[in-house]
Amino acid sequence: MEKKKKSDDLEHRSVIGHVEIRADSDEETDSRLLTGYAITYNVQSQVMRDWWGDKFVEVIAEGAFDKSLQDRGVLAYWNHNKDILLGNTESETLVLESDSTGVRFDLDLPNSSWGDSVLESARRKDVRGTSFGFRVVDDLISKIEIDGEEVYKRTVVEAELYEISPTPKPAYVDSECHVRSIDELRNNNLDIEARALVLELEIM
Repeated sequence: MEKKKKSDDLEHRSVIGHVEIRADSDEETDSRLLTGYAITYNVQSQVMRDWWGDKFVEVIAEGAFDKSLQDRGVLAYWNHNKDILLGNTESETLVLESDSTGVRFDLDLPNSSWGDSVLESARRKDVRGTSFGFRVVDDLISKIEIDGEEVYKRTVVEAELYEISPTPKPAYVDSECHVRSIDELRNNNLDIEARALVLELEIM
């Protein structure tokens, strides 16, 4: 597949649910390990809009982050706040693993005031999901029909993962979503139907 120039803008998405405290012993309260899925594969997003207002939905193909997980470090923040660092893959306080469902994380919360706050929020089940920041390396644009309306479908084939962020208010797309014009992306996708068929065969 043809590779396209990466956007300089970091995009953010969220996964609702899939966050829990992992019990390391018989007493769950002893555990400081937050675990869940930061990214889910092959799940269609809600309808979003690009900078120019065009509607599209998005799907992340299975394995889209596999290369990135091997090549680069990832940071964990609390609720998008870069002043509150919770973990780092380089120090192994954050462990990420890609499987058929998505990218799973184990986050060893720090023994600090903010680590304690996140832990208490997780125990109270106030943490409702995880957001992630990424840059797209390769994507595929096609068209589908939703509620009688034709919209674009963006399939993220390969992307670089930079950060994850447990959060109490996840939404699949937030105010920091910097997606280029879908028309621009579409024009960079040669032979949409042929590439869609190839992608479908690759991710089956």
